[in-house]
Amino acid sequence: MTKKIATREAYGEALKELGKNNKDIVVLDADLSKSTKTAKFKEEYPERFINVGIAEQNLIGTAAGLATAGKIPFASSFAMFATGRAFEIIRNSVAYPKLNVKIAATHAGITVGEDGASHQALEDISIMRTIPNMVVINPADAVEAKEAVLKAAEYNGPVYIRLGRSKVPVIHDENNYEFEIGKGILLEDGKDATIIATGVMVAEALEARNKLAEEGIDVRVIDIHTIKPIDKEIIINAAKETGAIVTAEEHNIIGGLGSAVAEVLAENQPVPMERVGVKDVFGQSGKGDELLEVYGLTAEKLVKAVKNVIKRK
Repeated sequence: MTKKIATREAYGEALKELGKNNKDIVVLDADLSKSTKTAKFKEEYPERFINVGIAEQNLIGTAAGLATAGKIPFASSFAMFATGRAFEIIRNSVAYPKLNVKIAATHAGITVGEDGASHQALEDISIMRTIPNMVVINPADAVEAKEAVLKAAEYNGPVYIRLGRSKVPVIHDENNYEFEIGKGILLEDGKDATIIATGVMVAEALEARNKLAEEGIDVRVIDIHTIKPIDKEIIINAAKETGAIVTAEEHNIIGGLGSAVAEVLAENQPVPMERVGVKDVFGQSGKGDELLEVYGLTAEKLVKAVKNVIKRK
């Protein structure tokens, strides 16, 4: 995992590929195209690019209109504003009529860094997963992000894709990777406990597994890229076979991956569980790596959580 690429970079590359192969692809942005990487699509296909200005409500409303005309719009902005400022338009004008709109939101999580709490979306997964008809995807690396965008274009309905600003380790092999909406990926098998991770925390989960192996603790690692619909089968099997679950996410501990996994376990296979995420507080300005440390989103914290949950088996 020495190579690092930001998932927003993969988004820009995927849009260029989609634009070449599908003339119905239209990209919209809220005056952030250099940051969201939609500028790559704009350079190639300016006639299918729309900058609505700093107005996320109009961004989503315009995308909804284009979808009713048969287009496949990708609406892009920072996650905080794409999901927060435009919530009502997403709910009533996109999800309720189940229009074919893709919302690709960059700069999610605390790894936005120095931009501070006002730009660090820690609630976006929770907001999006409570909306009926909405698919919610949180890729772990650039390979997964590009495939998620390509698959989202094929899917007929609203999709939310969460992307990051900072460079993250490349985990998956682009020559041997298959993405399917709603299907988790078993990265490493194990028998003592399972870490179910999403987004940037997948790399931390793999590092934690290596640290635990040095102490003789054998841990399974699962990458859940689709938060909704979540892969119940892979979660239930992990609970049955390892008897303990730890979740890991760069998101508020409330409403995200941990909550979604807890719902599955409570209804199907209750086992001891620990959740690693931001403890229902706002972020602060700082370097991304430093903030991950401050808020406990590290391999070391996952090691501690795994040891705690094993004691409760």
